[in-house]
Amino acid sequence: MSASVLPVPKLCKGQRVRFIRGEGIIKNYRFESRCWEYLVEMPMGPEPEMGRVGYETMIWLSEVDICSLVNHFSSKMLNLEQKHFAKAC
Repeated sequence: MSASVLPVPKLCKGQRVRFIRGEGIIKNYRFESRCWEYLVEMPMGPEPEMGRVGYETMIWLSEVDICSLVNHFSSKMLNLEQKHFAKAC
């Protein structure tokens, strides 16, 4: 008998994230094909003339395609601090 252990997801429900072509909020997640996938809801734009057809503002994305806005902001701040420190030396 063998036990399998699922890796812990890096992101959580309600977290704001960024990805290529947009940003949104994680609504759900699942473990598929040995990696985490997240259901991301994007903000709705203006309603098109033909009306809405459903969940066109939600998309499943792999963990590697998503960047947490918190982590993104932290890395930018770290880079700025490193540049400031380098100029001072």
